[in-house]
Amino acid sequence: MSSSSDFQQDRHSFSGSPQKWNDFELPGDTLYYRFTSDMSNTEWGYKFTVTAGHLGRFQTGFEILKQMLSEERVIPHLPLAKIWEWQVGVACRQTGHQRLKAIHLLLKIVQCSAQRDCDLTLLKPLWQLFTHMENNLCHDVAKPGILLPLHRALAELFFVTENRVTELGSLQEYLLALNTEDHLHRCTAQ
Repeated sequence: MSSSSDFQQDRHSFSGSPQKWNDFELPGDTLYYRFTSDMSNTEWGYKFTVTAGHLGRFQTGFEILKQMLSEERVIPHLPLAKIWEWQVGVACRQTGHQRLKAIHLLLKIVQCSAQRDCDLTLLKPLWQLFTHMENNLCHDVAKPGILLPLHRALAELFFVTENRVTELGSLQEYLLALNTEDHLHRCTAQ
């Protein structure tokens, strides 16, 4: 297998039992392969799986989605509702820089989509994380005015989302969907 038709670049050769085969990566978008049998067995041959991109590599997916969301002519052709759902899930499961990048993509989707494209109620777990951070910030008087990158990213996401739903006339439904009944009762009592 190689990335060139003359089998000179990025060449990988395998022979024998499957235990001698190992995963590898090839640059580019084309794979060339040649299968040659020595006719010593009557088995059917070998099976291999080719996967585009880097399976499980967060950065690759992030860069592809970021670029696609930056192209106005591409956006109408994207399944934004499904991408939104995936990215909310990623932002809830990941931590650190990966969570920040997922939130960055969510922000881009909110800015370029119509209300029908995104189920904003899926943001509820991130809203709970944000309100928890807000409550802890109020108690931490030792560091006034300093927000963690995640806190800033979530603040921007919810600020932009709130402005977007206000423009679309559905702010009340959005706020009711994000909050629990207990939280609404506490806010009313305050």
